[in-house]
Amino acid sequence: MYNPYIKRFLDFSLSFFGILVLLPIIIVLVLILMIVNKGEPFFFQSRPGKDGKLFKIIKFKTMADLKSEDKDDVHNVSRITKAGAFIRKYSLDEILQLINVLKGDMSLIGPRPLLIEYLPLYNETQQKRHNVRPGITGWAQVKGRNTISWSQKFEYDVWYVENVSFLLDIRILLLTIKKVIKKEGVNVDQNTIMPAWKGNN
Repeated sequence: MYNPYIKRFLDFSLSFFGILVLLPIIIVLVLILMIVNKGEPFFFQSRPGKDGKLFKIIKFKTMADLKSEDKDDVHNVSRITKAGAFIRKYSLDEILQLINVLKGDMSLIGPRPLLIEYLPLYNETQQKRHNVRPGITGWAQVKGRNTISWSQKFEYDVWYVENVSFLLDIRILLLTIKKVIKKEGVNVDQNTIMPAWKGNN
């Protein structure tokens, strides 16, 4: 059995080490985004964590602020800045979530934390994705990320929750590294940005 305390210890240790190793890159990105985003390099947003408990996720800010006329188009790919496109291409916007892992809001591996407005839309099975801490990467991410449907994502998330193990986490971690290096499933093209989920039809 994969003891949750062991998983938490590994999360804390690896995320702490990761922040130390990636600190030079973090500093450079902060400086660049402070210029690009007029002094605002970070993006904070409330997301549901384990058992649906809300927390503030932290990411690098890769999109321009919404204009008044864009309030109903939060997923518009045209809002991604040039610096943001580069950062997303190499998944660098996810680095700061290591802080969320340190705090215990997230795990390195688990279902991705989605938007609050999706909470009332999940069916009973899909709700199981909140039985574990959300992750920086997960089974759905290595299975296709933006290239699979919402229903497939949720199937992969629930499968992970029901089959979580140390070896599975190692497999997901290694596959994530491979995908980041090959830039697989990480796109900022209009046709591959995931549309907002509207619930089960």
